[in-house]
Amino acid sequence: MNPGDPAARDRKRHGRHYTPPALARFLAQRLVAHVPRPGVHGGVSGAGVLRVLDPACGDGELLLALHRVAGEVLPGVAVELVGYDLDLAGVAVARERAGAAGVAVEWHIGDFLTASARIADGSFDAIITNPPYVRTQQLGGPTAQLLSKQFGLRGRIDLTHPFVAIAPRLLRPDGVLGLLCANRFLTTKAGANIRSLLLTELSPVELYDLGDTKLFEAAVLPAVTIATRTASRGLCRHVSAYEVETTETVDGADLFEALTAEGSHTVTHAGRTFAVEVGALATGDQTVISDQASGQRGDGADAGTLGAGDGGGKGAWRMSRPGVDGWLGEVEAGTWRTFGEVGRIRVGIKTTADRVFISERWGEMELRPEGELLFELITHHDVEPWRISRERDTRVLYPYDTSEPTRMPVDLREFPGAAAYLEANRETLAARKYLTDGGREWFEIWVPQRPHLWRVPKVVFPDISERPRFALDRSGAVVNGDCYWISLADLGVDGAAERLAYLLMGVANSALGLRFYDAVCGNRLYSGRRRWITQYVSRLPLPDPTTMRAGGVVELVRDFVDGGRVPDANSLGLLDEWVAAAFGPRVYEMR
Repeated sequence: MNPGDPAARDRKRHGRHYTPPALARFLAQRLVAHVPRPGVHGGVSGAGVLRVLDPACGDGELLLALHRVAGEVLPGVAVELVGYDLDLAGVAVARERAGAAGVAVEWHIGDFLTASARIADGSFDAIITNPPYVRTQQLGGPTAQLLSKQFGLRGRIDLTHPFVAIAPRLLRPDGVLGLLCANRFLTTKAGANIRSLLLTELSPVELYDLGDTKLFEAAVLPAVTIATRTASRGLCRHVSAYEVETTETVDGADLFEALTAEGSHTVTHAGRTFAVEVGALATGDQTVISDQASGQRGDGADAGTLGAGDGGGKGAWRMSRPGVDGWLGEVEAGTWRTFGEVGRIRVGIKTTADRVFISERWGEMELRPEGELLFELITHHDVEPWRISRERDTRVLYPYDTSEPTRMPVDLREFPGAAAYLEANRETLAARKYLTDGGREWFEIWVPQRPHLWRVPKVVFPDISERPRFALDRSGAVVNGDCYWISLADLGVDGAAERLAYLLMGVANSALGLRFYDAVCGNRLYSGRRRWITQYVSRLPLPDPTTMRAGGVVELVRDFVDGGRVPDANSLGLLDEWVAAAFGPRVYEMR
């Protein structure tokens, strides 16, 4: 996408990212595979008629792809297509393309979320959709609240949520939903709405996490979900595709062929190598392995609570495979507490005006705040495993009394330098109306966190990182919003808190910690980067800190952090062994 292209900017602002033909055909093929055949119980509606809706049809690619696939797979079945979209230009393109292909489509220009109230229940055999991806902050608070109330949604939403919420009512019994959306719904708290809808109103049958394949123009990573409007909860095939660096022999299969193959494959696509892994969906209330996915049938037993939810969409979804599930069960058996149970995991500060509050050049400024309000700032650039290494003197203007346990802005009359500097930037700061509407001073930071805790030692780790980077900071620095932190004040008193901090870092930075993250959280971005946010890190397990093996982890990490021991391959290998052993002999054997 050309960032200078006004049309491209408009598409991004409104979440319009049209589906590429190859991906559209794949989605259509997987959807049609689950449409009841004529003569089979239920069949297609009417006398051999398949009615299909795309509620956000854009340029018509999904409807045209489905028409082609249905013609190949369902000969003799008439296909009736209905498309809605707000974008007049997009529908004009779609109409022209359909006309050139000789495909009849009933086009509607307007807001589908409003128009849907006038559509009768059970009107469609299938819904195929790539809903607009527009986040809550782009929707605006009032609009998001209205949509939440109208469609029974909770928490943060984007436009994908109401589009999915409408689908069950409009599908006839045995109808099929083919959904293309961001894969983050699988694991994030914000995705709980979609997970809940798919589990309570529909039955997922196929799920494809397309990861960093770049099959889609949007910055979000895509996923394809096929779900049926049936009461039965059978197996759901779960497939993922992520780029890997490997010297292994690469299979000759095409990426899309590998996605539907029986077993896992390593394939090349567009000059990149991808590991395509096959398993079954584990939603928290069920963990079942299909014959096709694993060569054996599970008994439906839950794989454990470490990665589970309540079956209502609260818990993250993950891929279930026999070897991984067995390992997770052993880790759970050896778990004393989770990270989230021993300490609060906080995000760093968020100023919403970084150019005013954060700088490396305070000493060069004509208007300079007093030094006692300029705090060292830890950003993701400064965090390595075990230690903080600040190469740049980045500081933040932090206008709060750090002796107070709650947010208490300083009296600017006592800091004339800071007052003059902030006044010079008043226009920028006062424009943050959401801050003043909340009863805050115009010069405050949007998320300052607990000011008095900055002086307490803390474990710090970056939000986005390919590998775990958990470090201990004793400098009293403030943590930026691109990192998270755990205060030792939450971990206990004196030496006990410090020992627990060493154990946290040891597990998080170990091979076991990374394997657990990938098995239970699995939120990877492009180029193998992972999100280390509260809801994921809080699930990481801890062994009993009073055991001898956990004590070995603590002492080794202490040497890394304080004793000057270089964490080389040998010592890191020893750490991995001690961590695995701390969770029990079976975990050690399975490492």
